[in-house]
Amino acid sequence: MLDRQKLEALLANRFPGATPEQIAAAANAIMAMIRGAGNPAPDDDAPSKVRARRVASALPLPPP
Repeated sequence: MLDRQKLEALLANRFPGATPEQIAAAANAIMAMIRGAGNPAPDDDAPSKVRARRVASALPLPPP
């Protein structure tokens, strides 16, 4: 699962003119989309070969 504080820091760096309320609203929306997908992207500590084949979508992967 994505860490909310990391997400807020990323958003604040990407959108330097945004207010704290806008950052919080964007983080809320992104976290809700991840939870709603039911299949979140892998954590950063997963092996790279495994990470390359996982997706956050329920759509089937193309053949390797």
